[in-house]
Amino acid sequence: MGDLQFVGIDPNTGGEGSPTVWVEEETADLVLQGIKAEQALETLVGGTEWVAGHATGIPGHETVIRVPARMVPILRKACDVAEQRAKLL
Repeated sequence: MGDLQFVGIDPNTGGEGSPTVWVEEETADLVLQGIKAEQALETLVGGTEWVAGHATGIPGHETVIRVPARMVPILRKACDVAEQRAKLL
């Protein structure tokens, strides 16, 4: 795992456990910290065949998070950072 480039944090943060976005410098992957999805949302995501023929369920190495809509500008910026970083790889 490479170093992380901080992109942004929830503007409504109260100083603890806030949704945050980084870009991993080695891979240009987005790294997200978000609010753990409630059970009903996990059930919906895991039980729906979103792509025909694709397995349903949430694998043990994956999770569902919720990122507040107010963070969309931060996610856009993170996508730009990741795209530029990927060009360097």
